[in-house]
Amino acid sequence: MAFAGAKIIQPFALHDSDPFNKVKLSTITSSSPFLGSTRNLRLLQSAPTAQPRPASASRVVAAVSDVFKEKKLKTGSDLLLTKEEGLEVYEDMILGRAFEDMCAQMYYRGKMFGFVHLYNGQEAVSSGFIKLLKKEDSVVSTYRDHVHALSKGVPARAVMSELFGKKTGCCRGQGGSMHMFSAEHNVLGGFAFIGEGIPVATGAAFSSKYRREVLKEADCDHVTLAFFGDGTCNNGQFFECLNMAALWKLPIIFVVENNLWAIGMSHLRSTSDPEIWKKGPAFGMPGVHVDGMDVLKVREVAKEAIGRARRGEGPTLVECETYRFRGHSLADPDELRDPAEKAHYATRDPITGLKKYLIENKLASEADLKAIEKKIDEVVEEAVEFADESPAPSRSQLLENVFADPRGFGIGPDGSYRCEDPKFTEGTAQV
Repeated sequence: MAFAGAKIIQPFALHDSDPFNKVKLSTITSSSPFLGSTRNLRLLQSAPTAQPRPASASRVVAAVSDVFKEKKLKTGSDLLLTKEEGLEVYEDMILGRAFEDMCAQMYYRGKMFGFVHLYNGQEAVSSGFIKLLKKEDSVVSTYRDHVHALSKGVPARAVMSELFGKKTGCCRGQGGSMHMFSAEHNVLGGFAFIGEGIPVATGAAFSSKYRREVLKEADCDHVTLAFFGDGTCNNGQFFECLNMAALWKLPIIFVVENNLWAIGMSHLRSTSDPEIWKKGPAFGMPGVHVDGMDVLKVREVAKEAIGRARRGEGPTLVECETYRFRGHSLADPDELRDPAEKAHYATRDPITGLKKYLIENKLASEADLKAIEKKIDEVVEEAVEFADESPAPSRSQLLENVFADPRGFGIGPDGSYRCEDPKFTEGTAQV
């Protein structure tokens, strides 16, 4: 199965499917706005709209609609996933939503500190990609990382404990909201600075390729997902890593979670060309645009991108157009976005869309889905109880994982941590 040559925007037009290396570029008409915003932007511009480049100037833009069409021809079925897959994805999305809603409650009750960025509304992206991975595959996230960790299999109690700053957290309470990490689950970290995780993800993908091609580990077909937002795509590290990944044909998928806002800056006001997927073909890799509010469409694009990476065909840039239902963080009153815009996207809730699909296609009943929701409520409640009852990290943990040789600083001649000495912090309040 290969991506085809048309841009995804609702409603989609069907085109004949092309091999992945065939050249084709679609144009954008004024009747298909960039989720309601591009047309308005162009009306404000005094300069005439640029003519589309000839097909030879680009490599490929993929359309999920053609993937759907091919799949139906091959399987003879209109279903885009099995009952088991549907229930798994639904449970993962419900877990992400319920967990984040609970985080909001706990934050306002003073159980969490610092900045907490919630993922509500973007669940289709995390579930659509990560639930297709193997345990050995890697995920690199951003400061909005709780749900990525959950989708990759990090237990809810470990993520919640980390948010509470407890010793039982996945980073022993030292990472907090923006720095989820789990070596066991190959979650290589959330990164607070935009673009910071992309080089790490590129390095992980290089490691996979090196192990396979140089160390001759034939079974090492591991891939890496790098998640980041639209604001990151104006950052130099993004371009540098696209170049390296394409040059070395690394097994990586760059997943842009374009929620249209970089904190309080509209995506349309911060970049010369709002269509991020176009930056993929500029570096010689496929660029794909998909409706990030529909998990079924995201899954189909993800399957092909992950499959390409496993087959050694190189990286893919996927722009998932989505929307966050809350402010940038829980400290953000969210007063900059138009209420009408927020109301519009609320009607496109990805969980509601999947629920409707499962019921209409008789893949699940209302009772099945209610049972999942009840199960997840219990999981999240248990995670809070576990986190609340867990111990805080010991003071001796402060100096761990800081220096390669911890005896060079902070540990006395007898091997005990100096910070355990009551006199260690004397005078720090005054300082």
